[in-house]
Amino acid sequence: MNILVTGANGQLGNEFKKIALFEINHNWTFTDIDTLDICDENSVSRFFTENNIEICINCAAYTAVDKAEDEEELARKINSDAVKILANTCKSSNSLLIHISTDYVFDGTSIRPYLEDDPVSPKCVYGKTKAQGEQNIINSGCNYIIVRTSWLYSSFGNNFVKTMLRLGSERQFVNVVDDQNGNPTWAYDLANAIILLIQRFDNKEVKEIFNYSNEGTIPWSNFAEAIFYIGNKNCEVKPISTQEYGCKANRPAFSALDKTKIKQFTGIKIPFWRESLLKCIEEIKNNN
Repeated sequence: MNILVTGANGQLGNEFKKIALFEINHNWTFTDIDTLDICDENSVSRFFTENNIEICINCAAYTAVDKAEDEEELARKINSDAVKILANTCKSSNSLLIHISTDYVFDGTSIRPYLEDDPVSPKCVYGKTKAQGEQNIINSGCNYIIVRTSWLYSSFGNNFVKTMLRLGSERQFVNVVDDQNGNPTWAYDLANAIILLIQRFDNKEVKEIFNYSNEGTIPWSNFAEAIFYIGNKNCEVKPISTQEYGCKANRPAFSALDKTKIKQFTGIKIPFWRESLLKCIEEIKNNN
């Protein structure tokens, strides 16, 4: 299969680059804004035709949650309009679109982990544009797999784990919210889960939404404490409320994802968040 990965310079895209070194069953093409503008319909259509793209894994996204409140047009252009272009192109070329979405499509008021068919009700611009992107895919009629994930981190790019490791070396304490609960997700684990989905639905009609995150639900403050402990940082975590922290965008207070469906479809064994965090921090140390 000829697989295109958009947003290839991000956390998840870089994990696919690692996998592609050993994944010999497929031909991989990696693009980012400098090589393919997914907001340009003609460029996307031409690229699919010239490269005979059969699967598109869309890792491109506007993810600056607070900035999105001031840059709604740009967030919508990338998270919704560009996704519509990719979906329509996949429909016309009979390709499969695998799209990465987010726990932020939910309002965070649930008392149990969210299921794939729970109604979406985003409370911030980022979540709203991601939800619009999902709906554009569904409306296009293309073959699709939407994968919702949460609290993504890796050894690549900027993320909470790398920020905490840096601050843990610079400060005696950090303030971290303790009233937002969810599932941390190592991007490497997510990439491998997507590979299993590709194997499961290879050359098949598919229109499905899946949840994927690492196992275990915790508040951000506990996650930070684990990062400092594993990273051997002598830094104290001071738990504070979301209101005290003062974020511009509304974030879901509870956004744990139920993974029953992806387990049933793929047979995947999902690692506990601490197990994956250990491996990621070791990788970060080795890279440094």
